[in-house]
Amino acid sequence: MRLVFMGPPGAGKGTQAGVLAGRLGVPHISTGDIFRANVAQGTELGEQAKAFMDAGEYVPDSITNAMVRDRLTRDDCRPGFLLDGFPRTVEQVAELDAMLTSSGHHLDVVVELTVDVDEVVSRLVKRAQEQGRTDDTEDVLRRRLEVYADQTAPLIETYSDRGLLAKVDGMGTVDQVSERLLSVVSGG
Repeated sequence: MRLVFMGPPGAGKGTQAGVLAGRLGVPHISTGDIFRANVAQGTELGEQAKAFMDAGEYVPDSITNAMVRDRLTRDDCRPGFLLDGFPRTVEQVAELDAMLTSSGHHLDVVVELTVDVDEVVSRLVKRAQEQGRTDDTEDVLRRRLEVYADQTAPLIETYSDRGLLAKVDGMGTVDQVSERLLSVVSGG
């Protein structure tokens, strides 16, 4: 099974991606983890990415695409994968399509974890207070959610037009959301 996992900040994506990948027996591939691994290993791509990250800049698509391409060629991805944080742009959708086509594969499903914005903002504000994150104010968090919605809307539309998009309610307990996700990806 080859999945793309999408959802706004605070939706519980990381938790659910880990649970779902474990249940499906495929690796959970997060672009953040790929960046950190390449930097820690001192790879050429890691060094290039680190320069942008240290400057507070976005890592360019060319570097991100190369890292993802490399990661998807590893043996543990043969039975499939769950991508989290990629693609983020329409250009990256095209790049992922090319990667999969070249290996004779395709995406099975794109899961969008949907949440109630007010509930997520409340959850994130509480977490910020507990962790002493003074820069995570309600206004900043709402803006991050707006940016996410703006940036992912074209991807959601693209995958919906292809008949690949499955929206899953991300509200509830970890177990409730996990069961909804498993039902969607297993065709139930």
